[in-house]
Amino acid sequence: MMNLVQLNYNQFKLMIMMLPRTIFFIFVSLLYSLSANAQVKVDTTYMSTYYEQKVTLFRLLPDTKKEIIFLGNSITDIGEWAEIWNNKKVKNRGISGDNTFGVLARLGEVLSSAPSKIFIMIGINDIARETPDSIIISNYKKILKSIQAQSPATKIFVQSILPTNDNFTEFKRHQQKTAHIIVINKVLEQYCVANKIIYVDLYSSFLDQDKKLNRQYTNDGLHINGAGYLKWKEILIQKGYMK
Repeated sequence: MMNLVQLNYNQFKLMIMMLPRTIFFIFVSLLYSLSANAQVKVDTTYMSTYYEQKVTLFRLLPDTKKEIIFLGNSITDIGEWAEIWNNKKVKNRGISGDNTFGVLARLGEVLSSAPSKIFIMIGINDIARETPDSIIISNYKKILKSIQAQSPATKIFVQSILPTNDNFTEFKRHQQKTAHIIVINKVLEQYCVANKIIYVDLYSSFLDQDKKLNRQYTNDGLHINGAGYLKWKEILIQKGYMK
């Protein structure tokens, strides 16, 4: 049997993800427990000039009834969502560089309109900063619980973190993190099922034959291009989450 001491972090996680579902989640829980008790320095910062510019604007823009919010980081920020859906009620609340700490800090503005729907995708920047999976998941749960508490009529759609492609070198910190992405996505899916939240698997639809972000949908290995946004739209329509 392979010596676990000789395995690096990614190899170990990839190995346990091949285990049966029940055993997999036992392992994940153990990893979270170990991580939570370890002395780890976590980068909790989120503020930047761009973040402040966007948030101050969001706070001054008027709320409208039955808003549909797309919430996240640069991958959301880049999308021209109102035009993609031909719907002025669709609002872009993506901020480039944002992470789970930043979303938590600005959630009050997001919920001020009591939106009808929130489509959230966040986490890849936390992963790039080496934030432990346990803390990312903990922050994500806080976000979801806050939405449910502050705006109970809002329908929540948790969208999986997208794959990356390390054949591109522009965003090196975000690459070689596939094991983290897969584990976080799996735990989010399990949480959503248990709490009657809709989980949207975008990850699998953006993979190529090498299990990387398909070049058809990216030009930098992290963000998506026009074809990627139309693919995203297609998935949400096919699942009946948007029209």
